[in-house]
Amino acid sequence: MEIVEKDGRPTVSTAHAGHCQASIKNVSDALYVIGGKWKLSIIVALADSDKRFTEIQRQVEGISARVLSSELKDLELTGFIYKKITVDPVLIEYGLAPYSRSLEQVVRSLSEWGSQHRDKLKTDALQ
Repeated sequence: MEIVEKDGRPTVSTAHAGHCQASIKNVSDALYVIGGKWKLSIIVALADSDKRFTEIQRQVEGISARVLSSELKDLELTGFIYKKITVDPVLIEYGLAPYSRSLEQVVRSLSEWGSQHRDKLKTDALQ
């Protein structure tokens, strides 16, 4: 970050301001696609294998059937998951599409941060 003087006051350079705006836009775009309470939890639930609707609902505690259905449709539309339908017997399963691999580092980082944050909260509560 570069601090420059403008009108006798220190201010952030316009180059940094432009970079900041670009970062904000990128984060907003990412959160638009994977934000919300459930999407990343669903992706994590599917990480080890394809699952049926009820299996996902059991793993993602607290999600209603209506919300899960809506979130699965959104994730399918954005290319993070696929829906596999077999006919005999009728079986519908959901799995991770190759594009979801682009989230591996994001999920790993969020998981690590969440663990650290939980530990911090416990430590703060003991003080």
